[in-house]
Amino acid sequence: MCGRTACTLAPDEVSKACSYRSRAGQRRQPGWRDGDADKYRPSYNKSPQSMNPVLLSKRHFDKTAPEEDRVLATMRWGLVPSWFKENSPSKMHYSTNNCRSESILEKKTYKDPLIKGQRCVILADGFYEWRRQGKDKQPFFIYFPQTQGSSKRKREDHDDLLTTAANNECPSEGASPDLTEDGEAPGEWTGWKLLTIAGLFDCWTPPSGGEPLYTYSVITVNASPNLQSIHDRMPAILDGEEEVRRWLDYGEVKCRDALKLIQSKNILTFHPVSSLVNNSRNNSPKCLQPVDLNSKKEPTPTGSSKMMTSWLTSAPVKRKKTDTLYSPEEAGKKKESRQKSAGPLQQWLQGSKKPRTN
Repeated sequence: MCGRTACTLAPDEVSKACSYRSRAGQRRQPGWRDGDADKYRPSYNKSPQSMNPVLLSKRHFDKTAPEEDRVLATMRWGLVPSWFKENSPSKMHYSTNNCRSESILEKKTYKDPLIKGQRCVILADGFYEWRRQGKDKQPFFIYFPQTQGSSKRKREDHDDLLTTAANNECPSEGASPDLTEDGEAPGEWTGWKLLTIAGLFDCWTPPSGGEPLYTYSVITVNASPNLQSIHDRMPAILDGEEEVRRWLDYGEVKCRDALKLIQSKNILTFHPVSSLVNNSRNNSPKCLQPVDLNSKKEPTPTGSSKMMTSWLTSAPVKRKKTDTLYSPEEAGKKKESRQKSAGPLQQWLQGSKKPRTN
């Protein structure tokens, strides 16, 4: 299953992280659907009913758009079917946060959007899962293995990118997908590699009238071998640009062929984290910080853990308002840290204290 995620990139960075290569070989960068960038709130601890970034074909909103064009949208976690007759989603009597791949064609809630091609990619830094240990549960943070830039220059470009992002506005849907806001061709993203999770979405309008609500469900599969010790289920992960392209291209890739992409993949890594994440109201860098399971006390900080903590406390989530409130003194400290890059976390992952993968 999947009941908690983290997505800490600012809206403009999410757009950069979703850059892709067109069939013509051009690097493209999806813009946000009009107004949706402001609805998204970065967070270290996202739970169902929260508003999260998803990637989908632009043709869902503009039938004249080229098939390969993509757009970012903010949708609510927990699918509300278009045919739901009540005036409030809170009156639904069953959970739609997750959709089991094995029964996706058996339930109208999921079969309808699948047949209509309403496939999306849910974006996240990673997701949390809990392993039962007697009466207790130990949380883990699970994510794509991160790779360091191929050269020093590449890392410097990444640092400049993140620094510049703090002062940039989010790309709009109307912007050219082949150009950045500065009129330059977008480069390949060298920051944190976002998880690309297969999902289904639907659009529900209250029967009594009102603004349409876009919602989604995370498709789940049996856990991969290296995650089975934590939980027996996991989100369906799309691995690489080609799988993402095929999942989103509902015109060329019909649902039966698209479902062949939904498989358990042994490609993720993980590390244990604090029980602080158990409460969805907790939204701080400590939710992601690795902990030592062999120590009952707070682990003694190492050079690597200090680097990770430094990255977490200066992550781009602070560049956009979150639900967490800070004192004036804390807010001042946050402001001073905004110019730092995400590089130290990647360095930590490449160092001697690597996350466990088995």
